[in-house]
Amino acid sequence: MNSLKPLVLTVAAFSLSAVSFADPPNPDTTRGDRMIAAYFEAETAGLAEQCLAGIDTREQWESARRQYRRQLLEMLGLEPLPERTDLKATITSRIDGGEYTVEKLHFQSRPGLYVTASLYLPRSRQGRVPAILYVCGHGASKKNGVSYGNKATYQHHGVWFARHGYACLMIDTLQMGEIEGIHHGTYNRGMWWWNNRGYTSAGVEAWNCMRALDYLQSREEVDPERLGVTGRSGGGAYSWWIAATDDRIKAAVPVAGITDLENHVVDGCVEGHCDCMFMVNTYRWDYPLVAAMVAPRPLLIGNSDADRIFPLDGVRRTYEKAKRIYELYDAGDKIALNITEGGHKDTPELRLPAFHWFDRYLMGADRQLEDSAEKPFAPEQLKVFAVLPEDQRNTEIQETFVPVASEPNVPASAEEWASMRANWRTALEEKVFRGWPREAAALDVREVFSVKHGGIAFRAVEFTSQSPIRLRLYLVEPVAPAKSARVVLRVLDQEEWNDWLAAMQVTFAAELKDECLPEKKDEAAFAGVVQSVVEGEQTLAFVAPRGIGPTLWNQTERKLTHIRRRFMLLGQTLDGMRVWDVRRAVQALRSLDGIDAAPLVLKARGATGGMVLYASLFEPEIAAIELIQLSGSHRDGPILLNIRRYIDIPTAVALAAERSLVSVDDSDDEVTAYARAVAGKLEWKGPRGIRGQ
Repeated sequence: MNSLKPLVLTVAAFSLSAVSFADPPNPDTTRGDRMIAAYFEAETAGLAEQCLAGIDTREQWESARRQYRRQLLEMLGLEPLPERTDLKATITSRIDGGEYTVEKLHFQSRPGLYVTASLYLPRSRQGRVPAILYVCGHGASKKNGVSYGNKATYQHHGVWFARHGYACLMIDTLQMGEIEGIHHGTYNRGMWWWNNRGYTSAGVEAWNCMRALDYLQSREEVDPERLGVTGRSGGGAYSWWIAATDDRIKAAVPVAGITDLENHVVDGCVEGHCDCMFMVNTYRWDYPLVAAMVAPRPLLIGNSDADRIFPLDGVRRTYEKAKRIYELYDAGDKIALNITEGGHKDTPELRLPAFHWFDRYLMGADRQLEDSAEKPFAPEQLKVFAVLPEDQRNTEIQETFVPVASEPNVPASAEEWASMRANWRTALEEKVFRGWPREAAALDVREVFSVKHGGIAFRAVEFTSQSPIRLRLYLVEPVAPAKSARVVLRVLDQEEWNDWLAAMQVTFAAELKDECLPEKKDEAAFAGVVQSVVEGEQTLAFVAPRGIGPTLWNQTERKLTHIRRRFMLLGQTLDGMRVWDVRRAVQALRSLDGIDAAPLVLKARGATGGMVLYASLFEPEIAAIELIQLSGSHRDGPILLNIRRYIDIPTAVALAAERSLVSVDDSDDEVTAYARAVAGKLEWKGPRGIRGQ
């Protein structure tokens, strides 16, 4: 194969059918399972429809592209870009490969953030040569507990490039490098606070790639204007990050590193990928937009037809949308799709077209090429460090890579507070809760049942939180007087839901027959509910947000993890959408005759209390908020996208206390101290502030 065809490369016969990770239909799936599946399909379809919509001219694209570049950097934790500190590049030794040399080196992309690498250089060269940044996939090379880096696994790529006249810098990744960091925060380590921080390990890889280009451009052997990037699997993803964010890349060949949200979210491919594959999707992108960011630079997308974690149908959709942007530049011949036969493997059929692509666009050559995949070096030979550096920050970089908001000052005036509040409100709307519906659906409140017994009325209504999310409100009211003195909305977590069912089934088992009732009835708890309603002349309302109680979905650990990760890919979090559910429950309550004008109290505990806290900031006239066991920091929940970039729980308490009377049942005053200080300084009057201050 001497040259590339300009558009779509077909190296082998293949089937166009995608391999789906979605579970087959199961008659035993719950209402919650069906609901969340329909939700993900609808949300994904909406984002796919929005992707690159309205871009019809080159001028429109170039105007939008500047904003898109900034958004992508922000979603990688790189806006503003960190300081380009001294790389402190160090060559520890060299290997003589005959036709080439290998320099074993390390540099620091940030102080203490080490990148270990192999630089393959052709021995015979005239002038400066083009250079390839090769970013490795997940290919661990480890013996007796010692990691030699995935650069040892992928060494044959560096060898080939050097033998054919290129410099090739092969860098280790954060995970599986010689210093083993973490890619898998949300994948299997339960580090959901990464979402709060707006952190993704993809950001570290993108930054390391940028600094790798800095290093390449510092080398006298390298032509700084002829830089390319390639890699497969994880390396394919990192190829996208650097090509999309850094115009120094003049040609790119990402292999098995991208597909669209439909594959990831609906078909379930997210379950096969760690966090380094995804940006924090604040701006709710679909992945063709990442691909389009490379235009009009030469881009060859490599993939095989039976790759289960990068299904072909999504790869094709991504390519086709990106190609439309290339055509705005009359550069349709500079984007191509190389499809080969097989699964998720590193094959000659994927490598050879990549080599030809770089020859064409970086060498200006059309050579007869052969693939050679020898790995001449033992992993030990490519090891950079004899002893790992004590000042390394790789293993804990997730703690500092994205800065968090500093503790706010107590405002000196009402005007200063108003400015602070406005900035926080903007951040909440644009960065934290951007995944909320742009337009709320009709509530469509419908009564499910209504019965009376022993001086109380018990009824249920259903309402639409967000299509297709239908939730249920249960109300326990006094039969007389006609109107309640106040309404208390209790937002339940799963344990509280089970306890509530145990109490209410004492008398209302028939009405609750659709729920999974516990074996034991709690008569004392039921008596307490009746007493609170009758003697307190108040209405008690109960709601379980999505995924709890009536809409409970699959509870296996793996399924729960990847449901939460699907929300993340959609630019949401599960907790963030539960805040929306609380808001909608408040709106549904206020639509009901007889209690619409009564003072409303919100009550919840733990992380759910945090959700109620934020919901109160967006709903008017919340008389009081009663929070039990509220966490002092978002690190312990609720998990809200990017929240720690802007505020933490104590600030949210202060924002709520300006609007409502807030009661926090905590063991110390750390949660409420800031709110008390602000309330005291600004002399808040009336039914607001912190109860007991």
